[in-house]
Amino acid sequence: MVDRSREFSPQTYARVAGLLYLINIVAGAVGEMFVRSSMIVSGNAATTAAHIAKSPELWRIGIAGDLIMHVTDVPLMMIFYVLFKRVNKNLALMAILFTLVQTAVAVANKMNLMLPLFLSANVEYLKVFTPDQLHALAYIAIKAHGHGFGIALIFFGFECLITGYLIFKSGFLPRALGLAIQAAGVCYLINSFALILAPAVADYLFPAILLPCFFAELSLCLWLLVKGIDVSKWQATT
Repeated sequence: MVDRSREFSPQTYARVAGLLYLINIVAGAVGEMFVRSSMIVSGNAATTAAHIAKSPELWRIGIAGDLIMHVTDVPLMMIFYVLFKRVNKNLALMAILFTLVQTAVAVANKMNLMLPLFLSANVEYLKVFTPDQLHALAYIAIKAHGHGFGIALIFFGFECLITGYLIFKSGFLPRALGLAIQAAGVCYLINSFALILAPAVADYLFPAILLPCFFAELSLCLWLLVKGIDVSKWQATT
């Protein structure tokens, strides 16, 4: 007879989820905070294009970091479903579906970040464009990526609302973490819809609106990694 308790340890799953979440946060920070923020000059297409042309390898590292972040989304989806289906199976499944859409949109959106590399290449067919036109096209692609990422975060915002509720109701994780993740979901939704409906408001709110998101997700990540879950309460959840 197979000892099923050896096949599945909720505490191990929780710790793995914490590690994956940490990789997710660090990889995303590399792409957004340490690569693109140092290379993109707001409103200046020519300077931005010059930075990318000078350091294409760094730009590619930023894209790779983003893709690593999205790869971790997949096992995180599975682990969260396994842990939270005891709380509410239908809501746990809905959280997976929202995350699946978010990840698919975000991954497809990375092609917008590849376009500036293509446009900076020294190839014959691009000579039909002037340098200013190439710079403008590259900058438009970067702007499109920012809006595409905002659209993806709409789905992630709803996932945070659901996951936060599941954490709050679970009993095997602190309720405060659930409330923090739900607050993060609200911030993501405000930021993304402002980006679409009221760009001036979005510019005013950003980046402060996303600070609660960072601290909430980092708190959940570190709690899972260091403390894990209360296994006895998880086992008692039906």
